Amino acid sequence: MEHIYIDPNIYTTKPVDSRLSKEMAVYDLLEKLDIHYSRIDHGVTATIEDCYDVDKLLGISICKNLFLCNSQKTDFYLLMMPGNKKFKTKELSSQIQSSRLSFASAEYMEKYLDITPGSVSIMGLMNDIDRKVKLLIDEDVIKEDYLGCHPCINTSSLKVRTKDIIDKFLPHTGHIPKYVKLTGE
Repeated sequence: MEHIYIDPNIYTTKPVDSRLSKEMAVYDLLEKLDIHYSRIDHGVTATIEDCYDVDKLLGISICKNLFLCNSQKTDFYLLMMPGNKKFKTKELSSQIQSSRLSFASAEYMEKYLDITPGSVSIMGLMNDIDRKVKLLIDEDVIKEDYLGCHPCINTSSLKVRTKDIIDKFLPHTGHIPKYVKLTGE
């Protein structure tokens, strides 16, 4: 496995160097909502495995974010689940009464969340102003004090209080989470 570069510094403010506007919009919104965060910069993390060292530095458990859709491509879901659980389509489908779930294409990811593959994050919901994406959260994610996510780009990671996401961020975006129980078995 190739090792990614990780800046060992942990920041609590937005970057001062040049970044994509969608990344800066995340920091601006977090500031506006008075949501404190820790941030770390790193090389591209394209997989959950790439995130292990980053999350270790931030002192958090990995949160897997999956962008899914039904077979008709009429219902879209952002699923947040612990990184160590295996995703079983059948297990989730029965809980949300949606058959034939699959991974949604990059086209829909960009259209609704303004995110590219490898950067899927709850922060993308700030871009879903028409609320086309339903948020699904595994109940084990909520048990953690903090969650980790990308600021809409996979070259930085954030550590944010789970309570702030639920109590401040989601009410701002208008997304109401549906809690699911996944065993990964």
